[in-house]
Amino acid sequence: MAETAVKAAVYVALALSVLQAAVESIFAAESPQSLSGLLPAYDRLYYLGVRAYFSEDWERAEEHLERSLSVREALRSVRKTCHQRCSTAGDEIKDKLDEEEGSVWDLWALDWIQQRAECIKYCLDQAVSPAGQLPVSTDIEYEFGSRNAYNFLQVTYYKLGKLQKAASAAHTFFVANPSHLEMRNNIEKYRRMNGVTDDAFHDREREQEKHWEFYDAALLAENTLDWTRAVERWKECVNETLKQTDDCRAQCVMTSQRFPEEIENTKWQGVYEKSAALSLWLLSCQQICVSLVSTRPGRVSPLEDFLPLQLEHLHIAQYKAGDLKGAVQTLRSLLLFYPTDPDSLSNLQLYTESLEGDPEAQVTGPTQEIASYVSRALAEKKLLYFGVENLDFQFNDPDLWTPEEVVPESLRENWREEREKLNEKLKKGEKVLEVDESGFYAGGPVPLVGVTITMEDQALNGTNRVVLDGVLSKSECERVMQLASVAASAGDGYKGRRSPHTPHEKFEGLTVLKALKLAQDGMVNQSDAKLLHEIGERVRTLLHSYFRSHSALYFSYTHLVCRSAIPGHQDGRLDLSHPVHVDNCILEPETRQCWREAPAFTHRDLSAILYLNEDFEGGELFFTDRDAKTITARIQPTCGRLVGFTSGPVNPHGVTAVSAGRRCALALWFTTEKHHRDMEREEAEAMWAADGQSVVKEKQEDSEGNLAPARTGRSQTTKGRSKERERVTSGRDEL
Repeated sequence: MAETAVKAAVYVALALSVLQAAVESIFAAESPQSLSGLLPAYDRLYYLGVRAYFSEDWERAEEHLERSLSVREALRSVRKTCHQRCSTAGDEIKDKLDEEEGSVWDLWALDWIQQRAECIKYCLDQAVSPAGQLPVSTDIEYEFGSRNAYNFLQVTYYKLGKLQKAASAAHTFFVANPSHLEMRNNIEKYRRMNGVTDDAFHDREREQEKHWEFYDAALLAENTLDWTRAVERWKECVNETLKQTDDCRAQCVMTSQRFPEEIENTKWQGVYEKSAALSLWLLSCQQICVSLVSTRPGRVSPLEDFLPLQLEHLHIAQYKAGDLKGAVQTLRSLLLFYPTDPDSLSNLQLYTESLEGDPEAQVTGPTQEIASYVSRALAEKKLLYFGVENLDFQFNDPDLWTPEEVVPESLRENWREEREKLNEKLKKGEKVLEVDESGFYAGGPVPLVGVTITMEDQALNGTNRVVLDGVLSKSECERVMQLASVAASAGDGYKGRRSPHTPHEKFEGLTVLKALKLAQDGMVNQSDAKLLHEIGERVRTLLHSYFRSHSALYFSYTHLVCRSAIPGHQDGRLDLSHPVHVDNCILEPETRQCWREAPAFTHRDLSAILYLNEDFEGGELFFTDRDAKTITARIQPTCGRLVGFTSGPVNPHGVTAVSAGRRCALALWFTTEKHHRDMEREEAEAMWAADGQSVVKEKQEDSEGNLAPARTGRSQTTKGRSKERERVTSGRDEL
C-alpha cells in the first residue's frame, strides 16, 4: 500500500497546481491587507518593515518585522496541520487502487488525489488569505533562511531602547552567522549593558533546530564516557531528526516556492507530462528535506549521512551502556541503509552471539520508524530516477546510501563514473590539498634582537610553520602569568568554568580591552595591561616579517588563555584539551576537505601561540595531516616560545590533554582584511590615547594598493559546492 500511495503522487501536484493557479489568477492584484482573521502575506510585511527601517521609523519597523516572522511561522504551522488533517482524506478509495487496472485505476487515483487536494485547499482557506498562499521569491526565502530579519530587528530594538529584545535578536542572528564580527562585538556590548540579563541571549528559532542540541549533547556525553546519557541523547536526536524531516516534507504539499520553469517548457505541454513533472518536483522537494534538516544553522553544506551517522553512534553507545538488545535493533536499522557494510555485519554478529541465550533478541528487527523512512525514501527515489531516465527530469539525490539497484540500468554507468571521479578526486586530494594558497611564504628575516628560529617547515614536516624562541624574557612571562592569575577568571565571562572543549579542564581567558578595564578598576597594574598589548605588537612584527607578507596585517583577535587540569578528573583520559581543527575552515577528516564557510572564522590568515610557562603536564601543541589522526609535528610549550603558522587547511592542529597544573598562552590571529580587524583592541588603544598614554604600535601600511584582495567566505577549496548568495545588510548592525 505504501508503494501505491507513492505511485499515486503522480497526480497530486497536478491537482494542487490547478487549484493554486486559480488562486493566482483571481487574487494577483489583491491588496496587501489580509482578510479578516486570515494570515496575510509575510513577504509583504517584511518589505514594509525593511522600508520603515531605512526610513528610521523604528516603531513601524518593529511592528512589521515582528509580524512577518510570526506570520511565516504561523503559515508553516497551518501547512503542517492541514497536511496531517488531510492525510486520510479519500482513504476509502485507496483499497480499490490495489484491485483496479488501466484507465479505471487512473480514474480512482484521480478521485482520491482530488479529494486530498480539495481537503488541503479548504483547510488552508480557513486560516490563510489568498495572498498569503502565493509563492514568495527565492530572495525572501534567503532573507529568512539567513535570519537577516533579526539583523534589522536588533538595531531597531536598540534604537527603541528595548535592550533585552535587542540582545535576543542579535543572538538569534549570530547563531546562523557566527563569523559576523560586528554582531559578535554587539553581543559583547549588550552583555555589559545595564538591564540586559543572561536569559536575553536565547535563540528565538530554537524549536526548528532542537535536533542539533541533542546532537551536541550526545557528543558531549560520549566525550565524558557517560554512555547511559549518550544513549538517551542519541535517541532524542534520531526522533527529533525524523520529526523535523516530516515537518519539512509537510511544507511541500502546498509549496512556498513557484514550480520550476522547465514545467512551462514545450516538452511538458501534455496533461500527463505536466502531471508527471509536477509530481516529480513534489517528490524532489520532499527528498531535499534530508539536506535541509542536516544543515546546521550558520552552515552552507549539510552533514552527509546524518541519520545513519546518528544510528551508528547510538548502537555503539547502547553496547557500551550494556543495552545489547537495543544495540541489535539499532544496528539492524542502520543496515537498512548499508546492508552489506562489513563493520556493521561484524558488530551484529558480535551482539547476537553475546545474546545467544535470548531468542527474542535473535529475531529483533529494525525500528518501525526507520523501516518506514527507508521504504518511503526508496519508493520516491525509484519514481524520481524513472523521471530522470524517461522524462529528462533533473534530480540531485541528497543521500549517499542510495543503493545502485534503485538507479535504472541506463543511468548506472554515468552514476558509477561520477562516483569513481569523486573517489579519484579525493585520493589525488592528498597531494593537491597540501599546497598552501594563502599567499604567505615562510623564510623571511627575524627583525627582533634575541629571537631565534628553532624549527621551520622541514623540521615541522609541514608548510608555513615556524617555532621562534626568546620572544619573551623570563620576567615578562612571570608578569603576564601574574596578570592571568589575578584577572583571567574574571576577564571574559568564563569565571573558571569547565573548558568548552573538555569537562576535565577549567578554562579562563583575558582580552586586551578587559585587561585595561580591570586596570582602571584597580584590579591589575596598568603597566601589565600595556605589556599584554605590546607583546601582541611584537608577535605581529615577527610574523609579518617571517611570512613575507606584502599586505597590511591586522589583529583579528587576541586572547590570553589558561587551561587548568581539574584534580580527580584525570584518570583514563582519552580526550584532547583542544580537538584537531583548522582556524579558518571546517575540517572534514573523512574526505580530507576543509570548507571555507561559517562557523569557521574564514577571515583569519595567520595564527600564533605564545607560551608563558612549562610547569604543567601535557598541553603539547601538535600538527596533523588532514585525516586529523596522523601527527606530523609536536611542540613542547616553554616560556617565550612562539609558534606561528598560516590559518588554512595545510595546518590542522590540536592540543593534548592538560593532565596536571595550569597551562597559559597568548593566542593571536591575524587577517589581511581591514574590516575584520579586532575592534576591541582598537577601543583599548583609543581609551589609552584619551588618557594621554601612548602604546607601542607597529606602523601599518594602509593604502589600498598594499591590501590583499578581499575574499568571500568561500575559497577555491570549496569549488563545486553551493554558491553563497550575497546577504542584504543593514549597514547599521554595529552599535
